[in-house]
Amino acid sequence: MGAANKQCCCCQSMRASDERYQKLADIIARYAGQPGALIPVLHQAQEVFGYLPQDVQVLIAEGLDVPLSEVDGVITFYSLFTSQPKGKYTIGVCMGTACYVKGAAAVLEELKQQLGVDVNGTSADGLFTLNVTRCVGACGLAPVMTIGEDVYGRMKPEAVREILDKYIQAEQQAKA
Repeated sequence: MGAANKQCCCCQSMRASDERYQKLADIIARYAGQPGALIPVLHQAQEVFGYLPQDVQVLIAEGLDVPLSEVDGVITFYSLFTSQPKGKYTIGVCMGTACYVKGAAAVLEELKQQLGVDVNGTSADGLFTLNVTRCVGACGLAPVMTIGEDVYGRMKPEAVREILDKYIQAEQQAKA
């Protein structure tokens, strides 16, 4: 138990001052010793941290007495889990047949350029994570981009900046 903890890159004092680690300890304690506990613990830990960083994975493995490889295997198998931080807003560009034929690739390229990321990347400001999706069921509006629950149809690359700015401005107003 202690050996894996010593390999973790995060120092203990940082954990002690971060209330998320206490929440994680409470979650692990609630499920310790129960069969099938790994997935519910991972789910709740991801709700607390926003993703599942390596040190959290180590603590879960130790607390549930399961191999770290099993924790990693579950995280990488299920698309629900992520070991990388995600942006506040998830952008999905549909690359289904109708969207692709009508120019979704150009919209995706513009998003990559505007955000400075590749697919599955998160913008430096932490606001946006860029994903490619398959058919969102709005083929008549192709090409389609989603940001969270918002759907943008008949997308053109030149509309990307204005749409992103709407979310950026909303964030700035929320902070003011």
